[in-house]
Amino acid sequence: MSYTPLFCDRTDAGEKLAQQIDLIKQTALTKRPIVYALPRGGLPVAAPVARILGCPLTIMVAKKISHPQNPELAIGAVTASGNVLWSEQKLYSRKNYLRWRQPLVSGVSRELALNEAINKAKLLEAQLITGCPQVNTENATVILIDDGIATGMTIAVAAIAAKALGCASVWLCSPVAPLKLLPWLSQWCDRLIILETPEPFLSVSNFYADFPQVESSEALVYLQQQQPLTD
Repeated sequence: MSYTPLFCDRTDAGEKLAQQIDLIKQTALTKRPIVYALPRGGLPVAAPVARILGCPLTIMVAKKISHPQNPELAIGAVTASGNVLWSEQKLYSRKNYLRWRQPLVSGVSRELALNEAINKAKLLEAQLITGCPQVNTENATVILIDDGIATGMTIAVAAIAAKALGCASVWLCSPVAPLKLLPWLSQWCDRLIILETPEPFLSVSNFYADFPQVESSEALVYLQQQQPLTD
């Protein structure tokens, strides 16, 4: 199955997302914004948004929790700070509910998978934390951005973590996501901004003409470029 790319690359998607957020902020953004990217791929998208809003750019690291026998199957997601969202909480229909009621893994295997995902999240956070500014989330609008949403697990658990920081509101923003996922995503945020909802939806990469892996060194550059200059 062939797809027509919706975006040239992540920067193109970020610029288009920034224009949309800038339009909405004029009537909806009443608290000071802080842009949080889900690294590493979310940073090139988030950078134009932080630039047009003139606000800090930082990260919220979240990793999927992989099924022990099938690394491609997510059974949950976790942030570097330890917030967890399991797949059985992601219910579209009674059919899915019955499927997720079946025990996917044993308690021990589930705990091991969780710990492995947390360790990956903490490692990535450690690689990028030097580029992150100090931010005060109290009474702020947290704008969470990723380069695309496929299952929604990682950005949803990032929203849980953001709300735990005491912010006034959380916006979930992405260039592309499945249409059927929007009602579920809406429950985790105060505002949801998605530019495109193509169907069928198989992979985020299908909707970009250029979608290379973002290395940690490149991710650091995006963070450092947005930091204010100091004397």
